[in-house]
Amino acid sequence: MTDTSDHRRELRRAAEHVGRRRFLTVTGAAAALAFSVNLPTAGAASAAELDGRRLTDDPFTLGVASGDPLPDSVLLWTRLAPRPYEPGSGMPRARVQVGWELARDERFRHVVRRGTATAHPEFDHSVHVEVKGLDAGRVLHYRFRAGNWTSPVGRTRTAPAPGARNSALSLAAVSCQAYHDGHFTAYRHLAREDVDVVFHLGDYLYEYAVNATGGARGYTDRRLPAHFDRETLTLEDYRLRYGLYKSDPDLIAAHAAHPFVVTWDDHETENNYAGGTPENDVPPAEFLLRRAAAYRAYWENQPLRAPQRPTGPDMRLYRRLRFGRLAQFDILDTRQYRSDQAYGDGWQRPGPESEDPARTMTGTTQERWLINGWRTSRATWNVVPQQVVLAQRRDVPTDAFKVSMDAWDGYPASRARVLRGAEEAGVANLMVLTGDVHVGYGFDLKRDFDDPDSRTVGTEIVATSITSGKDGSDRPGSWNNQMRANPHMKFFNGRRGYAVVTLGREAARADFRTVPAVTTPGAPLATAASFVTEVGNQGLTPA
Repeated sequence: MTDTSDHRRELRRAAEHVGRRRFLTVTGAAAALAFSVNLPTAGAASAAELDGRRLTDDPFTLGVASGDPLPDSVLLWTRLAPRPYEPGSGMPRARVQVGWELARDERFRHVVRRGTATAHPEFDHSVHVEVKGLDAGRVLHYRFRAGNWTSPVGRTRTAPAPGARNSALSLAAVSCQAYHDGHFTAYRHLAREDVDVVFHLGDYLYEYAVNATGGARGYTDRRLPAHFDRETLTLEDYRLRYGLYKSDPDLIAAHAAHPFVVTWDDHETENNYAGGTPENDVPPAEFLLRRAAAYRAYWENQPLRAPQRPTGPDMRLYRRLRFGRLAQFDILDTRQYRSDQAYGDGWQRPGPESEDPARTMTGTTQERWLINGWRTSRATWNVVPQQVVLAQRRDVPTDAFKVSMDAWDGYPASRARVLRGAEEAGVANLMVLTGDVHVGYGFDLKRDFDDPDSRTVGTEIVATSITSGKDGSDRPGSWNNQMRANPHMKFFNGRRGYAVVTLGREAARADFRTVPAVTTPGAPLATAASFVTEVGNQGLTPA
């Protein structure tokens, strides 16, 4: 592995230019980020414009994507990257005009909107197009043009109208896609699924080194550049790593097939960071500089709207989407605002530190936003896509149990406030979507997890990883202990894959899709288990 000491010195030199107090201001954060990547400051002359016809190589190597569907609008994304494994992605430091089209059919005989957007070098030549004034509940097709090059065609859709009494909505939940742990085979299968939207629940990218043969992928037909064989620290590092991940053909296929709604967890920045606290003992300003770089690269490479564009180390990622009268989605960020993990993180015995009522997983503002949103919701289903396991999860069925300090078990007062808020708001059909743990779980959410007979207030569907953890197994070594220790745990499987959830007016169905291997390509897809939960009668039962 390449030594990262020079890299850390580069970050430290950048951080030394900005003290913590100044860094935490909007202008200070922006100045620090500009210093670290030589971005132009406000008032500076903008980059020159490049005639797209001078692009000699295909700039659409990362494909296309769409996201955050609204009843009258879609968000379209691409990034120009003729050579995505190189710094700068093979693009000059110049603006490029990119044309786009949106049509009712995939042959573009019935174009409903077209226009031009600018790919700025300051944003790594990414393009985010918010197309407005569209009809609700429509399937649409889109593409981009730069010079003589045309992108692959993507398929997206608008959400149903606000008052629509839609009868069904199908979604997929995905998470945790460590490139070095295997092939994105599950995405190839997901591209063929008939779903309305995909929710990515975090760990889209990992900061860990990827060696020349792609880790567990074991490439024999290529060698990855040495700059991937180190931890990501700078903006250039994160941009290059997205170029590696997003050039994967299976991920490209999934993005082209479905609109994505994304939220991050920790690895998009650094393992198990908590708010402004890093995993390791580095100066706060240095970590926030790294966080600013990670957040900026995340926005550049995801189909996100303008309100999500970061300012320095701050990015408003939590947001709300509605799909007619059937479903309201409250997408959370449980990483940026949380208290530091208690007892040094990991699996620990709960105690006064973890049970402190002042501790928060979401921060006060986001928690209030969530509960207030429930109070005004008129949806049949209130769904919460978020990152870490909400349900209580003990490791052994004895009094000597431990729980994960990184999950909601490490923040039980915060969890209690949220679940109580849902009940008091009159939420009758609560479903939480979770990633993070590289296994599939199905939980009943209890008013009192220590009393198996207490009221079930909702359900939690935990999507296993796309690759993280490598091949996995149907019954991990902890299966017996966890199933016995947690009566509200209705399902546990350790293979890779994703979950498909179909919401209806009378019930919801969850199908846990798995593949037997990711360390070899082309594995088949199976459904490990299926469950239903009824409207007005929450709790998972086998389908």
